[in-house]
Amino acid sequence: MAMRTDAPTRREQILKEAARLFAERGFHGVGVDEIGAAVGISGPGLYRHFAGKDAMLAELLVGISGSLLTGGRRRVAESAGDPEAVLDSLIEGHIDFALDDRPLITLHDRELDRLRDTDRKLVRQLQRQYVELWVEVVRKVYPALAEPAARSAVHSVFGLLNSTPHLGRAGTLPGRGATAELLHRMARGAFAAAGA
Repeated sequence: MAMRTDAPTRREQILKEAARLFAERGFHGVGVDEIGAAVGISGPGLYRHFAGKDAMLAELLVGISGSLLTGGRRRVAESAGDPEAVLDSLIEGHIDFALDDRPLITLHDRELDRLRDTDRKLVRQLQRQYVELWVEVVRKVYPALAEPAARSAVHSVFGLLNSTPHLGRAGTLPGRGATAELLHRMARGAFAAAGA
């Protein structure tokens, strides 16, 4: 995904700290005062930006699903139609997410059920579209792979890439570049094995 060069807004700072705290201690284990303190404002000051913790959680989970889909579509459009290059680009984009937004993976795993039905359905809809984007590309690279098998392979690769919160603490990994390269090789290897 594209790297931002401008400073994050106060709203983005709040979301980043809320994601970190929710991932560390659970949604119900964190109060608005703690989130406010993490960004240097009072807890009640958060209500100028969000209606409450539920709104923060919804924006985090809907937001990341929408961002992954938008980024995936952009990568497909920018790749000039070469299926191998598209697949590599999709993998790179998802690895960026998996390494840079580890708290959001934990948050999704633990707290998705806390969303209102409408928000949870929207997250699932965005995720399905993202999966289908990948399935189409994988089937172009491995044309003999049936659609259900391609979909299973995509979900399996997501499981592999989204395992980053379980890889150990920051600093215990071999470095971002080496970890990204390892994850990329493993993802391509998984797709190659499925397409064999």
